[in-house]
Amino acid sequence: MGCCVSTSSRSTCSSKSNGDTVSPSCLEIGFCGQKRTRRTFSDHVISLHHLPSLPSRIFSNGKSRGSCIFTQQGRKGINQDAMIVWEDFMSEDMIFCGVFDGHGPHGHLVARKVRDALPLKLLSFLHSSESKRNGSGKTCFKGNVKSDSVEFEKDCSTEDKMNSMWREAFMKAYKAMDKELRSHPNLDCFCSGSTAVTIVKQGSNLFMGYIGDSRAIMGSKDSNDSMVAIQLTVDLKPDLPREAERIKRCKGRVFALQDEPEVPRVWLPFDDAPGLAMARAFGDFCLKEYGVISIPEFSHRQLTDRDQFIVLASDGVWDVLSNEEVVEIVSSAPTRSSAARILVDSAAREWKLKYPTSKMDDCAVVCLFLDGKMDSESDYDEQGFSSATIQSNHSGNPIESDDGQKSEPSLQRNFTVRSSEENETNGALTVDVEDGTSSADDQNWSGLEGVTRVNSLVQLPRFSEERPNS
Repeated sequence: MGCCVSTSSRSTCSSKSNGDTVSPSCLEIGFCGQKRTRRTFSDHVISLHHLPSLPSRIFSNGKSRGSCIFTQQGRKGINQDAMIVWEDFMSEDMIFCGVFDGHGPHGHLVARKVRDALPLKLLSFLHSSESKRNGSGKTCFKGNVKSDSVEFEKDCSTEDKMNSMWREAFMKAYKAMDKELRSHPNLDCFCSGSTAVTIVKQGSNLFMGYIGDSRAIMGSKDSNDSMVAIQLTVDLKPDLPREAERIKRCKGRVFALQDEPEVPRVWLPFDDAPGLAMARAFGDFCLKEYGVISIPEFSHRQLTDRDQFIVLASDGVWDVLSNEEVVEIVSSAPTRSSAARILVDSAAREWKLKYPTSKMDDCAVVCLFLDGKMDSESDYDEQGFSSATIQSNHSGNPIESDDGQKSEPSLQRNFTVRSSEENETNGALTVDVEDGTSSADDQNWSGLEGVTRVNSLVQLPRFSEERPNS
């Protein structure tokens, strides 16, 4: 599927790789090279490989107008985490954020591919959905849904329609992403995959879609003006009742190893492999017939003036820091621009203190400040960053190129990678498997009381030459 982004005719962007940039105007989405592409869209096109030319999109250590991101490689080999912040996502008041945590021998390639392609697919389905509703090929998604309007019933209906539109777009985008991974000519996702936690902020509306165990939380002020942590997403583990029921119904097995009884895993019906420590993921096609799915959880939240910032992070952070600790670290950072780096540094110190004999996991963090404000350039430069995209990670290794997913995967690095699993404190959560929704906002999430270090994959599958007949 050849996704692309096309901008309005006023854009300075060109489909040629000439270094031109894109104006922060409403983005219109189409499918390049497909019969259903509508030529009414602008002729200016940015392909997947020209995404780095977008000035409002950052994907490695750096900052944007209202966010900062940082990743640090662990001690298990190549960094398999990926992250992105894309401001002016479809309109000037829309921001896309995501963190992707790869696992398996090609997990780093899967995470990068999802980072680059998933936002474009979401844009495409959003545009398609809105075009059908409005009967027009151009929509800028402007304005907020306000339920306190005089015409309450009308606004409720509008909010329901918007939620339905966003839910459908997230569901279709995730499905299309997994389908593309399955048919990718150069990327073997049979035993490799990635989590995804993605959010879109549009005005005071927050839309979230996620799979796996990367997590999003929010720092907000309570009635006493004290900072509190609110967990926005659910760690989708195999022992969640609906997840376990689905996996077992599909002939997959869920059980924990004897030496780690607190870590439930997904296993093939005919072999004790691969032992995946999550119930939903992109890729991992060896388990897709046995209950592991890529259908995202979806939720919507109305933001208030008390909500201060959102943190998205891979499990390398959540393994050693609680929700409350993360909120405290971010809120007390000397500058907003340094918050993501300081959070990763804090996680690294905790790894050394709590698990001195273990290899530190990769960490990736996105901090989005909801008021859209950031520090001055001088404050930011003092922290040792560049306001532009930095092309190297914290460990000094070159960051992958934005088209890294085209590289041929190498089997020489036989990492079963990705550490970290947490004790599930919310086992009673109910998940709707059909549409991926749950009442996460109604749950009273607490910080982690303890953590357990594990690999997302215990081993690469030992597939028998002949599988038993079903």
